[in-house]
Amino acid sequence: MKRRKFIGTAAMGSAAMAASFYIPVNQPDRKLKIGLIGAGWYGMVDTTAALKSGAAEVIGVCDVDTDHLSASADEIAKLQGTRPKTFKYYQELIDMKGLEAVFIGTIPHWHSLQFIATCRKGLDMYCEKPLSYDVTEGIAMVDAWRKAGNIVQIGFQRRQSQAFMKTKELIKNGRIGEVHRIVAQIHYNPVPQDTKIQPPPPSLDWEEWCGPAPKLDYRPSIGHRTWRLEKEYGNGHLVDWGIHHIDIIRRIMGEGMPSEFHTTGGIYVLKDQITTPDTLTAEMVFRKAPVLWQHRLWGNGDVTREFNNGIFFYGDKGTLFAEDSKVVIFSTGKDIKREDLPLPTPMMQDNHVRNFLEAVRKKDKSLISCPPDDAFQSTATVQLAMVSYYTGSTVKWDQEKNEIIGNPQASALLKREYRGKYRHP
Repeated sequence: MKRRKFIGTAAMGSAAMAASFYIPVNQPDRKLKIGLIGAGWYGMVDTTAALKSGAAEVIGVCDVDTDHLSASADEIAKLQGTRPKTFKYYQELIDMKGLEAVFIGTIPHWHSLQFIATCRKGLDMYCEKPLSYDVTEGIAMVDAWRKAGNIVQIGFQRRQSQAFMKTKELIKNGRIGEVHRIVAQIHYNPVPQDTKIQPPPPSLDWEEWCGPAPKLDYRPSIGHRTWRLEKEYGNGHLVDWGIHHIDIIRRIMGEGMPSEFHTTGGIYVLKDQITTPDTLTAEMVFRKAPVLWQHRLWGNGDVTREFNNGIFFYGDKGTLFAEDSKVVIFSTGKDIKREDLPLPTPMMQDNHVRNFLEAVRKKDKSLISCPPDDAFQSTATVQLAMVSYYTGSTVKWDQEKNEIIGNPQASALLKREYRGKYRHP
């Protein structure tokens, strides 16, 4: 399978980090006219952030669930005073006259088709993470973005965290010495869901929701908000939530993609509840320091529950733990001292959306915190870690050629076949 070369190591200089801060600007003469594809929970989180900024007006909303569609349109009407037009199909929304930008908040298996169609329309776009469901989709999406030249932000909002910015500064300045090992983890216990096969809710067009992905028998455990731990839709905890930590590690350390992956785990406790591993260990060989991802979706998680969600940076002069709102530094030696740096960033999501809107208003791509080519590297990293898990093999990655080296079984998982009328990009 031929791969086009288009991705280089992301620049991590001070200018790029400065772009993560939202700098208020004067109220524009007119508000940007935006549309929302996918009006469920997180699509509305993004859209509400856009409306709170005062820089946008929602003129259209699209969803294949009529309850989501009407509820979101009602809520938007309350927030902005006018009711947006509603559509079932995203093609109708992106054809709207006067539309300037699109927010994509759908399930990952829909991202590629909606993203590429939006690029072809020349519309600017905010798209939720992960960038794509499979690696080949991601390559096609970056190609479409490069060809269109539009302004696109991918929803890795933790790039706005003051704690992670401080972590980058401390490591760069040698506070913990040379970093030789990084461990990231998010242990948590998911709430049990109804796994009984049953008809979908009357408001939900399950055929359209599944789209290009396999159409599984409906049950609440794989539908709205619960699809993340279903292999065919969310591809598991590392791809859904852990991807944030992998992305921020890349940003802090100035990394591209790992050259090698070795992942083990299984479904040991939640066998009849989810279809992705409840226990996972993924070794990723980055250029500067190896990264270990681990999660357990059962039991107590970390021995010290304070550290269930975050990243450990192990240096030869100390250890640093970072999470969304704080940094903890541990000294070396017999008398270990702990220093806590509280750095809350309550508006990470709002700032990430505002960063996008500011870039669109100024027509300045350089202001974007997370463009698609950078988001591809974080997304493909977790996807390749899961390819290693599914094949039970070590996966070696050539970032220059965007291909797996000498492993046909793993290479076959770079692209998932679409079903029915849908064609893989």
